[in-house]
Amino acid sequence: MKLAFSISFYFIFLGFLAIGQKKSLTEDVRKTMLDATRYMVEQVSVNGGYVGTYLPDLSRRWGELEFYKTQIQVQSDGVVSMGNIFLDAYAATGDEYYYKAAEKAAKALIWGQLPCGGWNYIIDFAGDRSLKNWYNTIGKNAWGFEEFNHYYGNATFDDVTTSDAAKFLLRIYLQRLDISYKPALDKAIAFVLESQYPLGGWPQRYPLKYDFPHGFKDDYTSFYTFNDDVIWGNIDFLIQCYVTLGDERFLDPIRRGMNFYLITQQGNPYGGWGQQYDMDLMPAHARSYEPPVLLPSTTYEHCMLLLRFYEYTGDRKFLARIPDALEWLENTRLPQNQASDGKFTHPVFIEIGTNKPLYAHRSGTGIVDGRYWWDDKDENPLLHYGAKSNIPIEKLKEEYKKIASLTPEEAAKNSPLKAAHFQHNLTPQQYYERAWPLDNGPDVGRRKYNPSVKIDESQVRKIINSLDTQHRWMVKHIQISRPYAITKDGVETNTAKLSDEGGRGIVDQSEQEYLSTREYMKNMQVLISYIKQKENWTK
Repeated sequence: MKLAFSISFYFIFLGFLAIGQKKSLTEDVRKTMLDATRYMVEQVSVNGGYVGTYLPDLSRRWGELEFYKTQIQVQSDGVVSMGNIFLDAYAATGDEYYYKAAEKAAKALIWGQLPCGGWNYIIDFAGDRSLKNWYNTIGKNAWGFEEFNHYYGNATFDDVTTSDAAKFLLRIYLQRLDISYKPALDKAIAFVLESQYPLGGWPQRYPLKYDFPHGFKDDYTSFYTFNDDVIWGNIDFLIQCYVTLGDERFLDPIRRGMNFYLITQQGNPYGGWGQQYDMDLMPAHARSYEPPVLLPSTTYEHCMLLLRFYEYTGDRKFLARIPDALEWLENTRLPQNQASDGKFTHPVFIEIGTNKPLYAHRSGTGIVDGRYWWDDKDENPLLHYGAKSNIPIEKLKEEYKKIASLTPEEAAKNSPLKAAHFQHNLTPQQYYERAWPLDNGPDVGRRKYNPSVKIDESQVRKIINSLDTQHRWMVKHIQISRPYAITKDGVETNTAKLSDEGGRGIVDQSEQEYLSTREYMKNMQVLISYIKQKENWTK
């Protein structure tokens, strides 16, 4: 009896010990998250905003290009992404510090919101005079980054800059229905609605400008633009507004936006899409290494969106010409001798009227002596943009077969555009937090927690242990630029991040460490998922 009691006590003790260890790791996770966040908020941020990369002493900093200390970036890895990760951490922990950090990010965004209602890539707290100086020095001399070579003074949808900023304002407004965010949100909504063309597309930048300085007849920023999710980002934002704010005025611009994908698909035998279209709805040029062509990658992405649009609407018109796109993708495959042993399936660019590959190239070292061109030769292709791609055609075929087999009612049963889908025992705000994004719905600018993916505790411990003594996650071997300078001969520095003549990035091979918001967010996401996993375990 004593032996049995001892054995039982031993196993009970081990059970309590295991629970204590798990609790201890969770506590370590929470402490690590908070320590790392305090450093970012209190030591790194500028008025609540961020850029992507910093030297350890914060003396230099980079987004796509080098920034002034007075500047933050709105694009990915900047203030919007950081604000969303703070709200993710708040949702997982309930710690008010994360909500306050998200509030600071939101206020930085609101400060930088332009009078028109949108955002530029950069917010400069030193004002327009400082920002113009940046464009006239660093921006103007960044070879290959033509979107930064000229100061327009208007807002951009490129890289979902404005739509992601607007989504974040929507999200933080819904968090507590804090009316202090409503004016900026309403202003952003009005801007997205006003800037939509009647046919349903959006320009890259708005209000429209026509002073593009590089010699093209037309300013490509006024063209209908799919590139970098300009149109999809705006549709996605308006869908979120419709679901959460309930205003039916959003339905017409949403539908026109989806229809624009249909009217821009080319006729057979060229059933693909371009990245931007002129006012005659012809595929158009953009940057000097983006010819007026069709793109297999864009075509694949649009077909996947058309399948989603069918699930939103139940309208089979969105399926009608996917077979034409599939046929075009099959007909434009690279010949076997150009596919690098199966690594690639297609060229990036396809010439309209011939279905033949086109390849972009560059030579030189900077703005003064550098040039871009394209031809049908695949030798020495442009590397920073890519010359060939791998398109998962079989995946698209399978998805098309699966979705097309559904009746309209089956396809749209979970549509965010269908009133019947809304559960009236929840407020729209509760619905958004609990059910959004839908499994077949748009992203909300944050990663969806997947409880089926178990977080490895060894991975968690590695992340905890990699935090340095100042509570930073550091990285090495990244791509940086030369500081802006003028030589004695009056030649200005190429301020783009270091690369070779073909455009391949050159990373810093030294042991220099850098502070990275991307590394912070990557690690925080793992730790947030671990906390959610443990909460599920305890329930």
